[in-house]
Amino acid sequence: MSAILTLAYGAVSYLVFFGTFLYAIGFLGNLVVPKSLDSGATESWSSALAVNLALLSIFAVQHSVMARPAFKRLLTRVIPKSIERSTYVLASSAALILLFWQWRPLGGVIWDVQNGIGRALLVAGFAFGWTLVLVTTFVINHFDLFGLRQTWRAFRGQTPAQVGFATPFPYRIVRHPLYVGWLFAFWSTPTMTVTHLLFAVVTTAYILVAIQLEERDLMSAHPEYAEYRRQVPMIVPALRSSEASPDLARAGR
Repeated sequence: MSAILTLAYGAVSYLVFFGTFLYAIGFLGNLVVPKSLDSGATESWSSALAVNLALLSIFAVQHSVMARPAFKRLLTRVIPKSIERSTYVLASSAALILLFWQWRPLGGVIWDVQNGIGRALLVAGFAFGWTLVLVTTFVINHFDLFGLRQTWRAFRGQTPAQVGFATPFPYRIVRHPLYVGWLFAFWSTPTMTVTHLLFAVVTTAYILVAIQLEERDLMSAHPEYAEYRRQVPMIVPALRSSEASPDLARAGR
């Protein structure tokens, strides 16, 4: 029964994540979903700004604190290690759902591209960003990243398996293609409102901080990461081809 519940917990966490991921596309692109980045009733600018900053802060703190090795060790004293990743995924999804629900529009337009080619390029950039995010998760082991592999192994009575540190294709161009995808998704919009700009600026700042935290953990866990870091740019591809060895391994968190 315990093994079945573990597997069910992993599956439910994954389904919640995937639904949240799909909603996020509509939320940022103002597409289809009932409430998006720029929809909803307006209120006082200061009140809306305070609420939005609080929502973004909740997500940033949850996302970063729960990803740190020290927190994982603490958490796995309370819950089985097999569901630690699923719990992280579920908590991240909950933080995003709260953001979607309580987000306040600020009004105002920074730019509104009317040129057909320009709009098409920005929409293509938005689509490219989300596609890169999804593809990159599969490159680094999608089912491990979102907890399904761990719960499946526990269901089968197998011990947890570590994901190695590898440099598949996108990781030979930049060290953080997942974050590159997010940046394209956040900034590529034909109509940049004040609300969207706030979201893009704060999430970009968070990404830059998160990279430093993540790389500190990676260098601690994988001594070879320091050489990889020296060879491969962070998020902006170098003009020259990367020298990163295909034998290096990339850890997944």
